[in-house]
Amino acid sequence: MAIILLVEDIDDNAALIQRVLISRGHQVLWAKNGEQALELSANNEIELVLLDLGLPDIDGQTLVPHLRNTPGMADVPILVVTAWPKDTAVNMVTAYGCNGYLSKPVDIHQLMDLVREHLPA
Repeated sequence: MAIILLVEDIDDNAALIQRVLISRGHQVLWAKNGEQALELSANNEIELVLLDLGLPDIDGQTLVPHLRNTPGMADVPILVVTAWPKDTAVNMVTAYGCNGYLSKPVDIHQLMDLVREHLPA
């Protein structure tokens, strides 16, 4: 299946998302911060990014352009996973050039619908 980069600094959130994605046959690379995300994206063929915007080292507004400028990442879908209110999340997705968002707490059915929608066939 797909290689998915999960950028999430909260262990419990990351564990839930990883468990769901791995059980569906995906490989999940987990970055706890922006620096790790950039390293993993540079060294792997990522097919989808799930990105928490509130990271301890780099905010989403800064991280997304860096990910997009990483070789091979320009067209990789980036889905924001956030606890921000819907209006704020929609504005952030648009402003940052992301492809969609998922609200926290994560609903696994919505997660899988978004993953299926944005992964290459």
